[in-house]
Amino acid sequence: MATYRAAQVPTAGGGFEIVERELREPGPGHARIAVEACGICHSDAGFVEGAFPGLSFPLVPGHEIAGRLDALGDGVAERGWQVGDRVVVGWFGGSCGHCKQCRQGDFIVCQNLKVPGWAYDGGFAESVVAPADALARIPDDLSPADAGPLGCAGVTTYNGLRRSSAQPGDLVAVLGIGGLGHLGVRYAAAMGYETVAIARGADKAELAKELGAHHYVDSTAGTPVAEALQALGGADVVLATVGNSEAIGAVVDGLARRGELVVIGATGDPMGIAPLQLILQGRVVRGHPSGTSQDVEDTMRFSALHGIRPTVETAPLDDAEAAYQRMMSGAARFRMVLTM
Repeated sequence: MATYRAAQVPTAGGGFEIVERELREPGPGHARIAVEACGICHSDAGFVEGAFPGLSFPLVPGHEIAGRLDALGDGVAERGWQVGDRVVVGWFGGSCGHCKQCRQGDFIVCQNLKVPGWAYDGGFAESVVAPADALARIPDDLSPADAGPLGCAGVTTYNGLRRSSAQPGDLVAVLGIGGLGHLGVRYAAAMGYETVAIARGADKAELAKELGAHHYVDSTAGTPVAEALQALGGADVVLATVGNSEAIGAVVDGLARRGELVVIGATGDPMGIAPLQLILQGRVVRGHPSGTSQDVEDTMRFSALHGIRPTVETAPLDDAEAAYQRMMSGAARFRMVLTM
């Protein structure tokens, strides 16, 4: 019997354990991936702690999966895939195809979205079976450790910017320089925006410059962030990558007239935004989810073209617990990636 290893959480809030599982054959419309790398995302805490509804344990998390196809179910080859193809599966792990949103072509907000680790075992493992519509092709220039995080952190920031109202030359601010934000700054600069990086501490100024930012705002410097943005003319778009509602709310008055706040930093806390802050200047606040497999391909191609890579630290699957704790503690810079 062929087996593979996986890092699973036996109960909600439990630690990772390495287990042997029987290798599965993919069913119709599915493909099996020999996993080479899988990023650890802050949202993985929602899986490990059992915070998302409908989770069942033991659970294998991981939704930044990069690897090679090693088996195809019926109908997958007809979609243009073959064994050996390099692929990523991100937060978008497949859609139902029949809900209203899918029928309208808006697959990322599918009512029955199949997130790896939630709908099926995720990528903290040597093997994953995923629906064919979740597969995104990796460009030759990207390594597995670089490609995996682009399936969630990358596509979320890239899509958040390209689907915003910003035009080349506009003032675009990225709130936070972490796992999402460091990519957001790079994408914003590559897209031709006048880019502002906002973070805590003067020591981040040099990093912001290295990432391509034209301006840096230290949110701890004494001058309110909104005032600093208005001194630059007002931000046409702010991409909020931090999971801090107070920090997100503090940038609203820094938006230009008709400015747009795009929120991708996940938190359950309410934002303190008054209606008048939006109404009088026609401002917009918009939440943005991740992106489909096609969006992931677009993100990877853009990244390869412009030399954009996530900043990652790698660890072997056997060290999943230590790598997870390093990521959640904020010690990692900026993404922990498990390698198989």
